[in-house]
Amino acid sequence: MAAAAELTLLEKCLGLSKGNKYSAQGERQIPVLQTNNGPSLTGLTTIAAHLVQQANKEYLLGSTAEEKAVVQQWLEYRVTQVDGHSSKDDIRTVLKDLNSYLEDKVYLTGYNFTLADILLYYGLHRFIETSYQSRDN
Repeated sequence: MAAAAELTLLEKCLGLSKGNKYSAQGERQIPVLQTNNGPSLTGLTTIAAHLVQQANKEYLLGSTAEEKAVVQQWLEYRVTQVDGHSSKDDIRTVLKDLNSYLEDKVYLTGYNFTLADILLYYGLHRFIETSYQSRDN
């Protein structure tokens, strides 16, 4: 799923009206959002955090200092470990690691749903969808 499509889905999830225009830059197609009243924003997690604040749903960024750090940790994990890895072995490793981590948790930060859960879901969706499609064929 392209980052622009993910950000559009995030807007919908947050209840924001459509209207943001996204572009991509560079070889890795890093998303860019041109804001109406300031500089453009670059990067999936930066733009996603901005959308959360626009929607007045800051709790999705974490409610305590520790939870905010864990959210940032998982957003970084999404960009560094999930994006750009497409081999079956890499994805299998990511899924095993996540399965182990989530063994005693409901959400990535424990018991609170956050932006990290949303973006990790979006990032992993394409691999899971592809996996099921290849099994059906």
